[in-house]
Amino acid sequence: MKQLKPAPIKPTIKYSDLDKVDIRVGTMEKVDNIEKSEKLAKLIVDFGDRKSNIIVGMKKERDSPKEIEGMLALFVVNLEPRKMRYGLSEGMLFDIGYADKIIPVLAVPEKPIPNGARAG
Repeated sequence: MKQLKPAPIKPTIKYSDLDKVDIRVGTMEKVDNIEKSEKLAKLIVDFGDRKSNIIVGMKKERDSPKEIEGMLALFVVNLEPRKMRYGLSEGMLFDIGYADKIIPVLAVPEKPIPNGARAG
């Protein structure tokens, strides 16, 4: 495993700041290739009470983005929808490693849990 020199810890925040971020479990029902993009794919994610489109930059990180179809993962669900070149993204996949310039891995529950369950 690659050694990592951890980045400095960000400034201290209040617990009430953390309460503003809504992280939930969702099932990645479908992964659609965005053919005109070298790195983007569109996820259709089931959160139990709704389905959301989330555009992610993962094509260069995986042999096939389709390999994550059907998997549970963590998502930030209360971000402002973001209009992107290839559609509207209604959240953010919560992954580990991207900020440290290593190939990201998914943040996933250790066992099955209902869609929409909150982290924290």
